Amino acid sequence: MSPERHQRIREVLRQRQLDLTVCLENVHKPHNVSAIVRTCDAIGIHRVHTVWDERHKLRGGTAMGSQQWVRTTNHDTIGEAAAALKAQDMQILVTNLSQTAVDFRDVDYTRPTAILFGQERYGVSNEAVALADQDIVIPMVGMVQSLNVSVAAALILYEAQRQRQIAGLYDKATLPDEECQQLLFEAGYPRLQKMCKRKGIAYPPIDDHGHIVASKAWWQQLQVSPAVLQALHADEIAG
Repeated sequence: MSPERHQRIREVLRQRQLDLTVCLENVHKPHNVSAIVRTCDAIGIHRVHTVWDERHKLRGGTAMGSQQWVRTTNHDTIGEAAAALKAQDMQILVTNLSQTAVDFRDVDYTRPTAILFGQERYGVSNEAVALADQDIVIPMVGMVQSLNVSVAAALILYEAQRQRQIAGLYDKATLPDEECQQLLFEAGYPRLQKMCKRKGIAYPPIDDHGHIVASKAWWQQLQVSPAVLQALHADEIAG
């Protein structure tokens, strides 16, 4: 990994926003999912949440776009997702045209926030609306009354970024060092990462210059087959 790439990754990780996220409820078109995840990466969201039923579930994790940089947590139900978000003290906003909805720009996004987006044709479910803390809308003066879900997500997320930058929330690193180390290794050494994953070897630390800090034994583990490595581990446990 070059020093330039290492510093770039470090800077990206330093600005990750752990208390800002989106939740996608049955957003199933691959190009929409990919575009939303790409926007999440662009504004520094670290993790997105998804809920897919069997009708809308993407096959094999298709089209998660910038998934190398944005973590994904999938939930079986919208109730489970909402509970997980509220456990993190997040306000849940939902894009929904209602009498109680407010302009998306009038919301305080400096608070821990999760923004819920619904399925492309029908929007969010009634259960999702009931679980949210506030309905939000994007004002429109044309004939159409809705935007593509990925476009709507971009508009709202960049308003959140604007508010957070003014408040200085991008100036303080919040991502735990352990996770930074994991991402640094995965992004800086993708071939070694695949070998570690295939053989079940723990990632080594990365120093301040982007270099791997590992013992001779760790390097030797990469040169043996998974079967041999498993046998060695079994012997160590038995001993």
